[in-house]
Amino acid sequence: MSAMPTATTSRSEQADVHQVMDLIFGRWRSQTLHAGVRLGVFDALDERQPLDAASVAAALRVDAPLLYRLLRALGSLGLVRELPGKSFLLSSTGVLLRRDHPGTLRGVTLLEEGPVHYALWQHLPDMIRDGRQNAFEREFGRMAFDYAAEDLAYGEIFNEAMTSYSNAHIAWVSESLAGYDFSGISQLCDVGGGYGHLASAMLARHPHLRATVLDLPQVIAQRDALWAPRLGVADRCTYVGGDMFKSVPRADAYMLKMILHDWNDDECSRILWNAAAAATPQARLFVIEHVVPNADEPHFAKLFDLHMMCWGTGRERSAAEYAALGAQSGWRFERAWTPADGLIQVLEMRLARA
Repeated sequence: MSAMPTATTSRSEQADVHQVMDLIFGRWRSQTLHAGVRLGVFDALDERQPLDAASVAAALRVDAPLLYRLLRALGSLGLVRELPGKSFLLSSTGVLLRRDHPGTLRGVTLLEEGPVHYALWQHLPDMIRDGRQNAFEREFGRMAFDYAAEDLAYGEIFNEAMTSYSNAHIAWVSESLAGYDFSGISQLCDVGGGYGHLASAMLARHPHLRATVLDLPQVIAQRDALWAPRLGVADRCTYVGGDMFKSVPRADAYMLKMILHDWNDDECSRILWNAAAAATPQARLFVIEHVVPNADEPHFAKLFDLHMMCWGTGRERSAAEYAALGAQSGWRFERAWTPADGLIQVLEMRLARA
């Protein structure tokens, strides 16, 4: 029987068919987006001054007729606007893909739709069949973090994507904790904090705070990438090279932003136990993640969980699962803080021995 709508197909059935067809061809859209970013289309176009496809092609040193067809497709996705004469303007959405936009999603596009991550998804059925996740190891013979350290091109894209993700996450964290009373906290530790974007943003909002950013020595050695000097809080922010699986600095509060989802339960427990062992008596901990909601509720976290299945040993978890991890590792769950769009949650825990 044909899967396409016919004259006798009900409107409900037609809607179901269109929904499935939309899912089947969804990757056409993301690959079209990836091609535009990779070729530099969004950096070549302007929001106000229309440019014809031939001029853009000349600037990018690509084939003009084929570029026009790509631009036309990007227009159908709402990323550019096509005007008469085969000329184009950037849309407000397309601007987000420019390299120089402060909230750019260019790196995320190059990472998630690039050839490395694209290759991971072919292993999804086999992983589920044999009960062993980590497509990165299956495809490339090593863990993702090791691959990023060894393959400079992938590592550069990975770092750019993490910065893009971080811009969105910090906005959501700031919204979630806008009314939080930080007066009882003097020393904050951002565990696995990378270049210190989150810690520096918190210091900028709360002048009484001091912070420590813990990450691998090779990460914090990249002095030009550190956020504390850029946000004018370098005098209150200390970068420490170390391994969160071995120990973490002493603090009144710990932040773990998109860290625990990278690891399995045993690995997470080691991180949480290390924080509990170093914490001051009244310490609290903030777990910032895409938290899986109740059954049958659509949510980005449920798709991100499959990505984590492909990417490594980790997973997305429910609030109850994070609370259980904390309880096994010296922490007592207090409450969840959620921004308006609900894409992430900030789960607050307190030291269990307090």
